[in-house]
Amino acid sequence: MKKLIIAALAATTLAMAVPSVQAETASGRGGCISGIIGCCFGIRAAGDYNDGKDISIREWLRIVPFVSFVVAIMDGLDGYNGKTRSELHAAEPQYF
Repeated sequence: MKKLIIAALAATTLAMAVPSVQAETASGRGGCISGIIGCCFGIRAAGDYNDGKDISIREWLRIVPFVSFVVAIMDGLDGYNGKTRSELHAAEPQYF
């Protein structure tokens, strides 16, 4: 079992080290960082990152245990009230 895990980790490391062929985006983003963002925050956050936008504070808070439930309820209420993504981004304070 240990050899299988080591082989999987080695294959993953090797696959990330080999430069991949990808389409050039307008902002030049993409690749490994966008892949990690997609895995942790979802495809919309990865798409926004590739478009040149920053990850919102609400998406960062989604990975904090117990706080994520409060953020999910806030997101649901904002969606119910009809707020768009640009309105949410404009109202958000810029911490980073």
